[in-house]
Amino acid sequence: MDPRADPASLVPLVRGRYQSAVATLEQLVNQDSGSWSREGVNRVADLCEARFRATGWAVERLAHEPPPGEARLGDVVIGRRTGALPVAAGGRRLLLMAHMDTVFDDGAAAARPFRVEGGRAHGPGVTDDKAGIVTGFDAVEVLCDEAGFDAFAEITMVCTPDEEVGSPFSRAVLTRLAGEHDAGIGLEAARTDGSLVTARKGISAFAIDVVGKAVHAGVRPERGVNAALEAARKAVALQELNGRWQGVTCNVGVIRAGTRPNVVAEHAHLEVDLRAVTTAAFDVAAAAVEEIAATSFVPGTSATLRAVHRHLPMERTEAIGALLAEAQRVAAALGFEVGEQATGGAGDANTTATAGLPTIDGFAPIGGDAHGPREWLDLGSVVPRTALLAGFLARLGSNG
Repeated sequence: MDPRADPASLVPLVRGRYQSAVATLEQLVNQDSGSWSREGVNRVADLCEARFRATGWAVERLAHEPPPGEARLGDVVIGRRTGALPVAAGGRRLLLMAHMDTVFDDGAAAARPFRVEGGRAHGPGVTDDKAGIVTGFDAVEVLCDEAGFDAFAEITMVCTPDEEVGSPFSRAVLTRLAGEHDAGIGLEAARTDGSLVTARKGISAFAIDVVGKAVHAGVRPERGVNAALEAARKAVALQELNGRWQGVTCNVGVIRAGTRPNVVAEHAHLEVDLRAVTTAAFDVAAAAVEEIAATSFVPGTSATLRAVHRHLPMERTEAIGALLAEAQRVAAALGFEVGEQATGGAGDANTTATAGLPTIDGFAPIGGDAHGPREWLDLGSVVPRTALLAGFLARLGSNG
């Protein structure tokens, strides 16, 4: 083993950055960056770009140019470090992924600013995924700048602006980067028991719009066509997809219909979340959703189905298992164990894994209750998880 990459020797270097890591995390958490807030996300992008430039990364920043009528999202920020071991000599190219956006609206940071309580940090996005951003920066800088490790071809870190809404902008960027690298490392939070993530469900979000016929509900109801009733029947049929195929879940999360109680509803709208463990089950279940959308349970209604976003499943492969084994060796050298879990959430790792890049996720510190007001990060896990990531990057740096 290269003595510069000895995991135990990296721990004091990481520990020396702990206070600055927490300060950086506080700065990021206290900046609103909901996915649809381009200005907020780009303020986080500004902070990421400044960090990249200040510590010697080559930087690329990509602006979103959406089709007419679509919302403009925040920028993608990419940093690159070039090592001393070219690909021809066995050097590997490693891709780190973290996302800058959160699920929270503007004002969340002011209402629930960063705070530390009982060894945990709290605040919107603290664990999903702002701690991941900090961990990525610190692990690479400790490894390369303080330990002086350069036995790799390239380390790339991409900060995406739209993971929480299905990556409509960054998916193409991640797919391109997947083809330029040898392994992908997701910087989402570790599971609550410290496990890494070796599989993620695929997800499709659908919108269904139903059209009926509005009439007076008290005078001539028989002449109306009730879109609300049609939406209700579709919702029941969609919910019955749960468990039809192993690992498939379907949730009708939003239903809106009608205008007032004395009018037969002319319009209704449903929003549906479909998830599956395997691509085969995902395709079959998606076809079932399409069939339900096309079926008129109430004669005279019609409906249109629109796919809002889609992530194919990240299925566990032998290559992912090999990445897990490397991470477990590093953890053992640090004096702890890491397991593996599959999770129902989709993310950037789905994109790179389905593009053919061996990808493992969950390298950020331990956290929980993401997407809610009690979201937390275990501050005691910051140093060991950052050292784990730094040591893992060193182990993957070359094919020797």
